[in-house]
Amino acid sequence: VVDIFVAGIKGMLIANRRLDNQVKSYITYNKGRDWRLLQAPATDMAGNDIHCILPFCSLHLQLQTSENPYLSGSISTKASAPGIIVATGNIGSELSYNNVGMFISSDAGNNWRHIFEEEHNVWFLDKGGALVAVKQPTVPTRHLQISFDEGRQWTRHSFSLVPLFVDGMLVEAGTENQIMTFFGHFSHRSEWQLIKIDYKSIFNRKCTEGDYQTWHLHNKGEPCVMGQKQIYMKRRPGNYCMLGKDYAKVLSAESCICRAHDFECDYGYERRREGNCLPAFWFNPAVVSRSCSQGQKYLNSTGYRKVVSNNCVKGVKDMYTPRKQMCPNRAPKGLSLSTREGKLTADLLTNVTFLVHLDEGDSMRTNIQLDFGDGTAVSYSNLSWIEEGIRHVYKMAGIFRVSALAENTLGFDTTTLYLHVTCPVEHVQLLAPFVAIKNKAVNLTAVVWPVHSRTVTYFWWLGNNTEPVISLDGSISYTFTSEGMNTVTVQVSSANTILQDTKTIAVQEFFKSLLLSFSPNLDEYNPDVPEWRQDVGRVIKKALLQVSDQLLVAVFPGVPTAAELFLLPHKNQSEGRKKSEEELEQISEILASALNQNLVEFELKPGARVIVYITQLTLAPLVDSMPRHSSSAMLMLLSVVFLGLAVFLIYKFKRKIPWINIYAEVNQEKEQEMIGSVNQSDSTPKITLIEKGRSRKGEE
Repeated sequence: VVDIFVAGIKGMLIANRRLDNQVKSYITYNKGRDWRLLQAPATDMAGNDIHCILPFCSLHLQLQTSENPYLSGSISTKASAPGIIVATGNIGSELSYNNVGMFISSDAGNNWRHIFEEEHNVWFLDKGGALVAVKQPTVPTRHLQISFDEGRQWTRHSFSLVPLFVDGMLVEAGTENQIMTFFGHFSHRSEWQLIKIDYKSIFNRKCTEGDYQTWHLHNKGEPCVMGQKQIYMKRRPGNYCMLGKDYAKVLSAESCICRAHDFECDYGYERRREGNCLPAFWFNPAVVSRSCSQGQKYLNSTGYRKVVSNNCVKGVKDMYTPRKQMCPNRAPKGLSLSTREGKLTADLLTNVTFLVHLDEGDSMRTNIQLDFGDGTAVSYSNLSWIEEGIRHVYKMAGIFRVSALAENTLGFDTTTLYLHVTCPVEHVQLLAPFVAIKNKAVNLTAVVWPVHSRTVTYFWWLGNNTEPVISLDGSISYTFTSEGMNTVTVQVSSANTILQDTKTIAVQEFFKSLLLSFSPNLDEYNPDVPEWRQDVGRVIKKALLQVSDQLLVAVFPGVPTAAELFLLPHKNQSEGRKKSEEELEQISEILASALNQNLVEFELKPGARVIVYITQLTLAPLVDSMPRHSSSAMLMLLSVVFLGLAVFLIYKFKRKIPWINIYAEVNQEKEQEMIGSVNQSDSTPKITLIEKGRSRKGEE
């Protein structure tokens, strides 16, 4: 649809509309409420009859405006000359760009006359008292045409000795200087040319009362246009007089009685074939504005509204005017819940402000309930009481389901959001087995402090993998596929804090392990911190390296003190797995024999000697059907017992324990006797493991 407002006539438009793949021109006198086709001229320029019968044939206009403000374009109207319309168009069943001509209407589109066979630019002189026409600038010309009777007769005049491509015409305003200036060029390569024409001599006098006539604006005989009867003053066609400054084009405007055509369909309504305005399929007239509260009144549409700027009075106005009605009671609808900052995260022990909004419903009689998800809830009987928000402090971390309920006697509405309450992680410890079986899953656990509920993200960096495994759970199961020492790192992310811990796991196809226990006096000095357990493990490992250089010792958390001794195969297994297993079996028997006979001991501090016992001989957990424990599983089981508090106090304990350094002395002679007795059948010498004094961090 292309619309053009007719200048000087309020509510009048001409539009081109596509219907059934045909573009046709329509005109309206009440701002689009009613449309009709344009009646074609009765005769052509030569006076021959034009047989064009509505609705099969009509006049169609080109409604393109010119990008050049100094050219008229395909249609031209002026507010200073109401009712005069000059346009390019054609006569037929639809708009066409063939066989076009120029047409003019002197009575605001009711009747049209054919004035030119070719397209022209038309300008208005002296408020429409004269019309100047020049051919389109694509053709050079040295003539112009002028009419003093609204296009009924045209006279030809020469304005240039050389044909000029007219690029535009400027009419200077004012009653003293009646000058029009043509500008253009003689050829495409020539300079600009200006030609000034003083047309003051055309009008030899100033218009008097006898030079005017009245013109009644109408719509096919209907005198009421936009609710008014309007009478205009126009100069009589053919009178050569100049209009003065005091010229008033509107003589009178009298309001009309309102009738149906003064009203259009209101928003949400559409006109049906019978002419009535009924609700559109997408519009529900029963829905009342959200701002309408009980006790107030609102305007209930009848489906009609008066056309904008229409000035009719009385008549059917009361019947079509919206009526005041009381706002109805409504069930709550459109309940929404958010935080003031619009975020779904909050810090622990800080104020969180929740905002509750209701789109529809009687807020004065609606009960609002808000459940914070942590066991507390509040209730309000009036929504206006909580316009500033509801504040709440969460005393624990986690993800909380915050729900709101709006309820009155007509119904209810609910909504929910999930709030993540976080606090920084202060410490993390990775619990992992010392030894794992190749191609067999092991459990890895990260213990964080303080305890977080579902608000921590775990990033697991396993072996040589370049991408982490991400989980929301603090434990995962993983299978190592290659032998050797594998590094496992866990990173814990909470709020803006990231901490990590790293462990090294020996991965083997098989191994032997011995469960160790100690004489009870060791428990008296056990602070249950990781450093102390690592020290004890290193003392035992260093003392036994004479037997095998493939040893790992893990001291379990808790009391009574216990440990596990892992016997790993040599890195060079070219002899074959069977031979390696036999070697581990021999070493295991030697150590078991020594431990069973209380031959392994170490000095914890002067005067405090600790004996190492064997608790149970275990095989590598290669055969699940064997009724023996899995070394890895047992270690993980015991490791879980370790509390986060011990991790937090680790350095504190270490600094305050005066006997943290363990002294052990290895009796070389006893060692030689033990090694020499491996192949003897009788005597088994006593083994004393002592390591000469070493200090840590300057402590004796």
